[in-house]
Amino acid sequence: MPLNPKAKLVENILDTASLEQIPTRNGYGEGLVQAADENPAVVALCADLMESTRTEAFAKKYPERFVEMGVAEQNMASVAAGMALMGKVPYISSYAMFSPGRNWEQIRTTICYNEANVKICGAHAGVSVGPDGATHQAIEDVALMRPIANMKVFSPCDTREARKITYAISKIDGPCYVRYAREKTPVFTTDATPFEIGKAQIFWTESKKTKPDVAIIACGPLTHNAILAAAELEQEGMKIRVINNSSIKPMDEETIVKADRRRHGERGCGTARKKLSGAHEVYRRAKPIWSIRRSK
Repeated sequence: MPLNPKAKLVENILDTASLEQIPTRNGYGEGLVQAADENPAVVALCADLMESTRTEAFAKKYPERFVEMGVAEQNMASVAAGMALMGKVPYISSYAMFSPGRNWEQIRTTICYNEANVKICGAHAGVSVGPDGATHQAIEDVALMRPIANMKVFSPCDTREARKITYAISKIDGPCYVRYAREKTPVFTTDATPFEIGKAQIFWTESKKTKPDVAIIACGPLTHNAILAAAELEQEGMKIRVINNSSIKPMDEETIVKADRRRHGERGCGTARKKLSGAHEVYRRAKPIWSIRRSK
């Protein structure tokens, strides 16, 4: 089984039934308490969803550092920006449909434009909250957050990585968004599995020198599904590489580009644009702006 030994994943990763099943939102609650234990500046704000977002443990341990904002996500984002500019490290949590869904303007203008050190934690992201219906299914949250200047974006693959990411972002300055899921999903990383902001991890590969037939770049709980798919495809004689791309922004350019250096077939408008721009070397000059400095 070509698991990357450096990833230090669980040995029974292909036996889904034997794996622990824990929501990634639980890892958020654990990582938040861990960050608060080390840094007295860490505070938490919640939009009347303390139990659902797993901020309950923080509120019980540090009641003087917890603020219940009620169903007011826009106000919560603005208050957090002010607290950050006064030296606090606020974590704000709600359903991803409402934060960043409802308070996107405040995140963009009040938090990111000011480079405020606010950590935005969107629970119940994607279709992980199926019974609540389309009104609560945030499938656009990454697309909303990634283009904003000064914002970092993460999607943990399991609850252990969720804990690591939640803790890690307390150590860096600036706005961050982390999406968490509601449903129970397989726990297949270990405490020793490395996580580093801006780095992807190769979870499945014959070797770094082996050129894969297919590279599956995944993030979030679907990373485990990608590994299961890789195991099936390898039985058919294909060489597969699975990359856990939990750090969506900043992204690990080196690892992703190396995996993508293969001949691609013709696809849609995006491929045509890249082909045309590449032929004229336009891409060398056209660079996106990911950072805006405050005026003084």
